[in-house]
Amino acid sequence: MTQTPDTLSMETKVVAGPRRFKDRLKHIAHDALNPVVAMLARAGVRPDVLTAVGCGLSIGGGLAFFEGGFRGGAALLVLAGVCDILDGELARASGKVTTFGAFLDSTLDRAAEAFVLVGITGFYVVNLLELAQNPARVLEELARGLEPRTWAVVALTGMLALVGSFLVSYTRARAEGLGLECKVGWFERPERMVVLIIAGLFGVGPVMPGALLVLATLSFVTAGQRVMHVYGITRARETDAEH
Repeated sequence: MTQTPDTLSMETKVVAGPRRFKDRLKHIAHDALNPVVAMLARAGVRPDVLTAVGCGLSIGGGLAFFEGGFRGGAALLVLAGVCDILDGELARASGKVTTFGAFLDSTLDRAAEAFVLVGITGFYVVNLLELAQNPARVLEELARGLEPRTWAVVALTGMLALVGSFLVSYTRARAEGLGLECKVGWFERPERMVVLIIAGLFGVGPVMPGALLVLATLSFVTAGQRVMHVYGITRARETDAEH
């Protein structure tokens, strides 16, 4: 079905509500951190340094998740999120906004998220391997209603979450590479990080597997939203060109 301008306008209004809410929260966070930004600017801290520190904290968070320290991993992700906000604000406040800085920020964001999800997935893979080497523990797990394959399913869900997160980023980057605006979708990187942080704070247990399932599902939905958004724009342009 060809999307008319009225249809596109309706879709824009549907997306605009959640985005306005997210923008409002973003402004609140930025306002709260303005004193810190001013202090860092006076100290001569470079935005790229904060970007690298944030990525390092995320890698540390991934390692903590891998070792089963879910609450510690969540705390490191909170600090990484603060750095992620501060680097952009610092770049604007100090007049150091650069094309390379934006490129580096996006690249390290992808790497950081990958390390976190690989760390979480690795935790479940290692536990599956330990079960294979310890029949007594398998019996204990079965008595609690947990089959060994449960660990494998959670690990696979983690990898699907990683694929979905990359698709969300790729669809926007590819659209913008073609000269199309693609700032749509419900579930972007900040939302994904919030879900992982909340799940991590509950420690090892049933919350993280559920969070990974939510993350994987909504990431693919968001990627689909962006595909349909670009399809609508391109179809509308083709229709206009025909007339």
